[in-house]
Amino acid sequence: MITATTIAEVRRRCDETRGAGGLVGLVPTMGSFHDGHRSLMRAARADTDLVVVSLFVNPTQFGAGEDLAGYPRDPDGDRAAASGEGVDVLFVPSADEMYPGEPRTTVHVDEVTDRLCGASRPHHFDGVATVVTKLFAIVGPCRAYFGRKDAQQVAVIRRLVADLNLAVEVVSCPLVREPDGLARSSRNAFLTPTDRAAATVLWRALSAAADAVAGGERDGAALQALVTSVIDAEPRVRLDYAELVDAHTMQPASRVDGMVVLAVAAFVGRARLIDNLTVTAIGAEADTDLGVVLEEQTA
Repeated sequence: MITATTIAEVRRRCDETRGAGGLVGLVPTMGSFHDGHRSLMRAARADTDLVVVSLFVNPTQFGAGEDLAGYPRDPDGDRAAASGEGVDVLFVPSADEMYPGEPRTTVHVDEVTDRLCGASRPHHFDGVATVVTKLFAIVGPCRAYFGRKDAQQVAVIRRLVADLNLAVEVVSCPLVREPDGLARSSRNAFLTPTDRAAATVLWRALSAAADAVAGGERDGAALQALVTSVIDAEPRVRLDYAELVDAHTMQPASRVDGMVVLAVAAFVGRARLIDNLTVTAIGAEADTDLGVVLEEQTA
């Protein structure tokens, strides 16, 4: 693995691979790698000839008072993890490399960003869409890998790629969970042991919703109420939202029909955590996707 800090070096490596008939895989990240990140690297390694992982804590997706300065960082551990997963290029640019001078261009994806995290964190997705567009321009034609924990982000990137006719195949990979069900997130590092235990209420709430869907419940309001009631019963957790939305447009869905996402966000201590349940319903049949639960490690 090489660690590249310049756009020119990454472009050269990607162009060489494509010139030789190879396929480039991109995994955009903000670092502090966990099993979710590593699962994306493994998927890219299995599918492509050159795996590029970007490690850049993007300042433009953080709002005033958010955790940019305190965002978890582990550069040495990240390099070791990426190398262990067979990554070819770890792209670690500076802010000046990514944003030379004061930027005057922003990428905004309308409607898909209006609700959920887009409502709670104004301008967040403009920062995400802008930096991802820049990464796509740097890497060039590729497969890009994103985790389904950030379901709204996946929808935003898919729409961005379609609207701008980018030569990028977006690959969404399963949400990865701890053995107790908590979704893997870099922000889990902010949780105290007590808050960490309380945070599993998100898993319990979504699991209850999945059971309700399996039992025939299709009403969106009922499922949202169920999730809200379970989370509200945990005093250490403050719900931000629980909404059933169309998986592609992120607009409200009144019923489970087609592919929908039951998305939640909540504040636990100093962390804001997101999670979701994806349901695909055709007629009376419904398939629920809560992601992949890791096995308990034994000594």
